[in-house]
Amino acid sequence: MALNQRLVAITKGCASRWHTGLLALLACLPLHALAAPAPEPDMAYGAYQRGLYQTAVNLALARLKTNPGDGAAMALIGRVYAEGYAFGPHPRQSAGWYRLAAEKGNTGGEFAWGMDLINGFGTPKNIDAGKAWLTKAADAGNADAQYNLGILTLSHGKGTIKPATFLAAATLFRKAAEGGNADAALSLGLLYQAGRGVPQDDASAAKWFLAAAKGDNAPGMVEYGLAEFKGSGVAKNEPGAARWLLKAANLGNPIAQDRIARLYAVGRALPLDRVAALKWYTLAKAAGEYDDWLAQNLGSTTPQEKAAAGRQLQDYLNP
Repeated sequence: MALNQRLVAITKGCASRWHTGLLALLACLPLHALAAPAPEPDMAYGAYQRGLYQTAVNLALARLKTNPGDGAAMALIGRVYAEGYAFGPHPRQSAGWYRLAAEKGNTGGEFAWGMDLINGFGTPKNIDAGKAWLTKAADAGNADAQYNLGILTLSHGKGTIKPATFLAAATLFRKAAEGGNADAALSLGLLYQAGRGVPQDDASAAKWFLAAAKGDNAPGMVEYGLAEFKGSGVAKNEPGAARWLLKAANLGNPIAQDRIARLYAVGRALPLDRVAALKWYTLAKAAGEYDDWLAQNLGSTTPQEKAAAGRQLQDYLNP
């Protein structure tokens, strides 16, 4: 798979209101920056965190009566409207609140309003204006905006992406990764792995894959697990690799599910267990990860093994 396709593939598999048009490249975005708590104890955000969404909106509106310029309160209301928790999804109301938050200098609002403009969510699509708001948020240190500007930079490549484009994307990914964005850490690792925009360096790739994995990024877990399994840029550690791959498999990553099935099928780094192998491969195959080797290897499973795998699968899907 081409590198830019792998970077874009990071965003696949999520259900989000931003999954249309250009934003198919920018999906699965972390939302923690959209309405960060104010320096004072933020009762509205606390209510949101506890799932009391109507209360969160009421408290935020009360704050606005006292302080009409409270951008964090505006962004929080926009988020509740966007996610549809209290009232059902209301794109226009969400975009309107995000715009107000952005205009008050709230970086989370700048990020969200920029995304709405790029996507045309609740407002006419305007990619240039959206990019300008993302740039403003990125310049203020918003890691989510920095990451998405990097993806946006790569998405504008026509045909073969120029080295300068990879360099610009790598710079943005590094800033975002250093700010804690796990998707950006994975993206930067992929660039180091391929030597695009940065020198080819397996050790640096493994470092950023590990950062992504520790940020609960399932593709990052897969990449770091594979690096550990091969000893690529990091000490070879097959049991450690299996642990990362198993964690990613349990998060629903089909590549990890396929690799775990292979390990169980041959008893390498994990106990030999054809029933577990069949369970994991069934999940991977259902997600489109077809494996000729596994299909052939597991083709001789007995009816008893298939029945046991089916029971394990039911238990896994219905805990």
